[in-house]
Amino acid sequence: MLPSRYWPFVLVLLLTVLSAVAAALTPLAWWGLVVFGALSLVGLVDLLQRKQALRRNYPLSSHFRYGLESIGPEIRQYFIEPDTLETPFSRQQRAIVYQRAKDVLDKRPFGTQRDVYGDDYEWINHSLQPARIDSHDFRIAVGEGRAQPYAASVFNISAMSFGSLSANAIRALNAGAKRGGFYHDTGEGSISRYHREHGGDLVWEIGSGYFGCRDGEGRFDREAFKRNALDPQVKMVELKLSQGAKPGQGGILPAAKVSAEIAEARGVPAGVECHSPAAHNAFSTPIGLLEFIDELRTLSGGKPTGFKLAVGHPWEWFAIAKAMRETGITPDFIVVDGGEGGTGAAPLEFTDHVGAPMREALMLVHNTLVGLDLRSRVKVAAAGKIVTAFDIARAMALGADWCNAARGFMFALGCIQSQSCHTDRCPTGIATQDRSRQAALDPGDKATRVYNFHRNTVVALKELLAAAGLTHPSQLGPEHIVRRVSSTEVRSLATLHRFVPQGRLLEGVPDHAVFQVFWDRARPDSFGAPPEAAAMMASKLR
Repeated sequence: MLPSRYWPFVLVLLLTVLSAVAAALTPLAWWGLVVFGALSLVGLVDLLQRKQALRRNYPLSSHFRYGLESIGPEIRQYFIEPDTLETPFSRQQRAIVYQRAKDVLDKRPFGTQRDVYGDDYEWINHSLQPARIDSHDFRIAVGEGRAQPYAASVFNISAMSFGSLSANAIRALNAGAKRGGFYHDTGEGSISRYHREHGGDLVWEIGSGYFGCRDGEGRFDREAFKRNALDPQVKMVELKLSQGAKPGQGGILPAAKVSAEIAEARGVPAGVECHSPAAHNAFSTPIGLLEFIDELRTLSGGKPTGFKLAVGHPWEWFAIAKAMRETGITPDFIVVDGGEGGTGAAPLEFTDHVGAPMREALMLVHNTLVGLDLRSRVKVAAAGKIVTAFDIARAMALGADWCNAARGFMFALGCIQSQSCHTDRCPTGIATQDRSRQAALDPGDKATRVYNFHRNTVVALKELLAAAGLTHPSQLGPEHIVRRVSSTEVRSLATLHRFVPQGRLLEGVPDHAVFQVFWDRARPDSFGAPPEAAAMMASKLR
């Protein structure tokens, strides 16, 4: 007896035969012959091919399985997942961005959808004497004492390169930043012609490929750097050591994707494979890193200069911090990128399991600088799944001076979280170089949405601060945020986490596990692992 798994294929064959007979009697039957004949051909190919066992065992019907699998993420996102499930962003998070970007009502009726008695629920304590705040335009002074200091907004556009994003997306982001007076990080793809059209403030990110400031061999080129860095539109320079999406990994842009426009921005040949190494070649030690930072600051004419990193081995960060004390050279700012990932596509293992999450990384950087009495000289920014005013408030309570967002501003542009950024088939024209797809994105309209999202978010931050009795985000501390740790216990972040007293690392090692283990062993002249860690690594070889 014929196995039941073949029945759909056999049924289509019979319908093909019947359609052929009927076609001899009426022209309308030719449609059935074409449709069922094509399906029969698909089933026959399934039976004859040898690459997929499923298709050979289930000719024709297996394609329904593949079809359903291909739209599974959309089915779950739109019909199954609850509004508060963050995978990676919840429907509720996306909705608040869309509403604020469109400048429509963003209020919620009938109470919270969150389980206020569930673990990890968080809130900000309010005051019985709310404050009055006249302006939502909160500013952070960066590079005070330098030749060209910058007053940064507390909320800015995080690094997203032209090449990863379309020309129209870059235009809209920069025009929105110009209108709102906040900065637009270029990403490591350097400054494109589309970043320059509207004149919005730029933070020029320089990665290990030195795009926009490289010679023909991929080495740092001082004269090329000066040409971009001295542009008045560039307000700060940011050296990227690693990023949350794929820390410790470089990248390759295939030759086919290196268009004339991308080649122009990056300073590479068009149509030639473009490499972004995993590590920098301009320095190899923590002291060398700081000397390079100082050189970039000088070449830029005294603009605030810092670096971005996703925290990995703690001894490497400690080595950089010790180098600051030894050399007296400090970056003007550090951007802490969380291991939550970002707009960059990465292997699953990197997305899920590489890099410290933003909160832990931020606290480690903040605590170290406080312990060395350097915190007043170095501003700290945070990036990692920040879309709401509460996200900003929590990050600032943990030690950040300002926050950056990438995916939040992508939602403002109209991103629907299709997670097809790396395929060049972005349905909204944001993360693609396909001209027909990006033509659907109206830069003028989306610039207004970018501006609205930023404005409405910082207005919401102003309202949160006022309710807490504060007048500026810099006043936020860990005592203001409370987290539920069990059904019967809540703790403020001030008691839940350990914070290092000012100058404590100048006196000795604080009672904090990561400092106890790694601080004394970190060296300012080397990123190398301490002897104990190296011994553990080598133990399998004995």
